Formats: sequence, C-alpha cells, structure tokens
Amino acid sequence: MNVRVSFPRHRHLLFVQCGIVAAAIVMLMTSGCASSPRFTRDRSAGPSGRTAGGDAKSLKTMEGIASYYADDFNGKKTANGETYDMYKMTAAHRSLPFNTKVRVTNIENKRSIIVRINDRGPFKLERIIDLSLAAATQLGMKGTGTANVKLEVVEWGDDEYVK
Repeated sequence: MNVRVSFPRHRHLLFVQCGIVAAAIVMLMTSGCASSPRFTRDRSAGPSGRTAGGDAKSLKTMEGIASYYADDFNGKKTANGETYDMYKMTAAHRSLPFNTKVRVTNIENKRSIIVRINDRGPFKLERIIDLSLAAATQLGMKGTGTANVKLEVVEWGDDEYVK
C-alpha cells in the first residue's frame, strides 16, 4: 500500500507562521523573568513627600492605623539585626530606611513622640506602623492596641544593619 501525504503548496508559509507564534509564546513566557530597573535615589534627598515647615529637605508624611508589639518579640532580633527592646522608642515600618526618625502623633489625643525605625512590619495591611510598648504607652494607645496616627519623617536614616 502506497500512501502519499500531500502538503499545501505554500507549506513554507505554514512553517513561518508557526515560528512566529512559537517565538511570541517564548517571549511572553520569559518576559516575566526580565529584571526591572532598580530604584535608586540620592540618600541625602530622601524619598519624595510633603515638605515640612519650609525645610528644603523633602520629608514624608502619612496617616493610618498604628499598632504595637511587645512581650512575644522582646529580646529577639529585629530586621536590622539589633535586639528588640520593648522599653525603647522604636518602631517597625514596611519601607522607611532603618534608623529613620519619625514623629508619630495620635490623632485623637494629640500626643506626639519620636521613634527610630529598626524593624520591618506591620504585617497587617491596614496598619502603617508597629510601635514598641514604650512608644504605645507614651501615645496613650496601650489599652486599645491601635490608634489613628500621623507619621512625619524628622530625619532620614542610613538604612544600615547592625553588624
């Protein structure tokens, strides 16, 4: 039995079309692996935000919910490598550079403190900062656990880790 398979006259076009489709699929699949440009900034300028009090240095302000962390983490390492002390005026923030000093104001009672960022968090998305027990006590939020606060960067940190 002699079977003859016939291809269309323009079979080379079929191969070209398949090649184009295959190349497009490969490009789409590998485009997610491409590196994105790294964000760089001049550390002396700090991230952009609202200018505070006519200062030439751009300082950032935010508002949201603060919480605090204490006993379960006391004595454990923070994200910057130092040991957490719940009796110091420190805080955790998702993105501010380590050692940044932030004025935290309780919007309801107008109490205000300055904390140093030494950890990462909070991990509940609706919150913007996790304070130490000492900071929460000074702000008058220890009883409620959370408070509506305003954050103002007072001094940009060096983002250094403890060695």
